[in-house]
Amino acid sequence: MNDIFPEQALFADISILIEQARATVAAQANHTATLLYWKAGRMINTVVLQEKRAEYGKRIVSALAAQLQAKFGRTFELRNLRRMMQFADQFPDWELCRRWRHN
Repeated sequence: MNDIFPEQALFADISILIEQARATVAAQANHTATLLYWKAGRMINTVVLQEKRAEYGKRIVSALAAQLQAKFGRTFELRNLRRMMQFADQFPDWELCRRWRHN
C-alpha cells in the first residue's frame, strides 16, 4: 500500500502544476485579447472621429468589419467592432481599464 502513495502524491502535484499553468495561460490570453479589442476600438474611433462625418465613418467601419471578418472570423464582425469602439470610448486610458479589471 505504501508503494501507491508516492504515485498518488506525484499525480496530485503534477495535476496542480497543470491547473496552475492553464489558469495562467487563460489569464494571459484574456488580458491580451482585452488589450487587442481596446486598441482596435481606439484606432477605429480615432479614424472615424478625425473624419467627423457619420455616414463616412459608418462606411469605414462596415468595410473594415467585412475585411477583418473574412480574414480572422466572426470575432471581428460589425457588431463586435462597434463594441470594441464603445469599450475604448468608455475607457480612454488603458491603465484605468487595466486597474479596473484587477479589482
